[in-house]
Amino acid sequence: MIPRIHKRGSATVGLIRYLYGPGTHEEHIDPHLVAAFDPLMPDPGRDPQATYGQLQRLLDQPVSALPAGRRPDKHVWHLSVRASPEDPVLPDDAWAAIARRMVAATGIDPEGDDAACRWAAVRHADDHIHIIATLVRDDGRRPRLHNEARRAQAEARLIEADYSLRRVTPGDGTAAKRPTSAERHKAERRGRQRTPREELREAVRRSVAGVGSEEEFFDRLAGAGLLVRRRVAPSGDPLGYTVALPGDRNATGKPVFYSGSKLAPDLSLPRIRERWNGNPDHPAQQLALPPVTGPASARRRVTGAAWQALLVVDHGENGVVAAQIAATGEVLDALAQTSAAHTRHELQAAAAAFERASRSHVRASHGHAHALRRAARDLVQSGPAFGRGEDGAATAMAIDMLIFLVSAAAHWHAGKQHAQQAEAAHRAAEHLRTAYRTAAERPIAALHQRGVRMAPSQQHRGALVRQALPELADRIITEPGWHALVATLDEVQAAGHSATTLLTEAAARRELGTAAHMSDVLVWRLRRSAGLPAGPRNLQVPPAHGKRPVAAPEPVPRSEVMPLNGSPRRR
Repeated sequence: MIPRIHKRGSATVGLIRYLYGPGTHEEHIDPHLVAAFDPLMPDPGRDPQATYGQLQRLLDQPVSALPAGRRPDKHVWHLSVRASPEDPVLPDDAWAAIARRMVAATGIDPEGDDAACRWAAVRHADDHIHIIATLVRDDGRRPRLHNEARRAQAEARLIEADYSLRRVTPGDGTAAKRPTSAERHKAERRGRQRTPREELREAVRRSVAGVGSEEEFFDRLAGAGLLVRRRVAPSGDPLGYTVALPGDRNATGKPVFYSGSKLAPDLSLPRIRERWNGNPDHPAQQLALPPVTGPASARRRVTGAAWQALLVVDHGENGVVAAQIAATGEVLDALAQTSAAHTRHELQAAAAAFERASRSHVRASHGHAHALRRAARDLVQSGPAFGRGEDGAATAMAIDMLIFLVSAAAHWHAGKQHAQQAEAAHRAAEHLRTAYRTAAERPIAALHQRGVRMAPSQQHRGALVRQALPELADRIITEPGWHALVATLDEVQAAGHSATTLLTEAAARRELGTAAHMSDVLVWRLRRSAGLPAGPRNLQVPPAHGKRPVAAPEPVPRSEVMPLNGSPRRR
């Protein structure tokens, strides 16, 4: 059940004509009253003698009774209440009861108030009603409508429970503004799947990912093909900005501009500046960072930064955690921008879903998210990956760790009762799992090929696994990915590491028993812990066709995220 309060208007009869009319696409069917402040209210939809003018005069009577100087300009209140697509079709008497509950909850017509505002509820489709009211009470006073949108949402949650309807995840006022019906209809007329508002929000969000300064931000906006206007104070200091799509124009032929804050709460210029408190370009922050030499190197940096952020999300202070989650959104945006074609769609979907998870009422301490923002910047600057060889393997390794980080963000939001954010993070994780299966197919197949050729080593590696993971060894050894794990264990020992120690530590980071293919999970953990290249050395990657599906890693159990000694494992 989704209530939506629309902009206030000044013409009661204009809204009545729309509610009883055919609609912009002939979608209004059998418009009629289901409830009103007066049960004897004339209904132009069912009574041929009733007129729009009669309905308008009855609703506007308290407004007309005021002296001209006291009449409010915007006195028309409009609320639509829509059922979810999977909900059953409710009868008129149910919608009438819902309308009465909504006007009572919002303050239009509180229960027991004989001098409340006048209103009427019109139904012109199976799945929703519209409530029109005039914002002058019968006693001449104005109604108290403080937080009426939030109260309407709260009442909707109660209605869902009472009528056994789909339970909509409650919001907290931090979501991006949805497109208006006029924007949606305009997009439909032009054959566009998304509105300009939605396209601009995505373009600005991508431009912010890992950006290091205000000038770089505006350069990226221009480079994305957007029309950009800066709002400047008399002193010359920039105060804000607006953006427009070149082809989106109003009736007079002028571009339709949107401010950053109208696209999303965290895309205003002051909020974007907060991210630069820990500028990733600052020399002091680059001293300990080796240079990124290409897409694979950038993705390995993402893996390391995501692991450090994962520890913070599970054990850090709220503001620091919120910063890590916001920066995770930047990494996902940057990864989606630079991903290979075969993973791009799912990574873009993951970034779009996680956008909602990146904001909450917990104010982010952005200065604590250097590593992730630096990783996002490296991704953008290193350019696109082609999805083959080391690039493809490093992408799979990065996605593997991002799944854990996004799942940890979902758990943190759920613990804070951030329902919409937690749901969004879970959706993002599902898209990442799909992208992982695609990205990991070639490198896992290459490791498998190498492991098959190492028959003499398999018995020795099997004994090693039985020593380190006695309860899981039989299952791991019989998995299709066993040969890839054998090849990785061989590289671990060749690099001078203790395979037994790293295998034990890799297994301790998660509950392996829930994974579809434990061997795949261990391969990535071992290669990361031992500092090995993401893909096998000196081996041509075979075609992906006909290979077994690669399992995506499962969410991280909360008890397994931090090692027992409280510090990150050796990489």
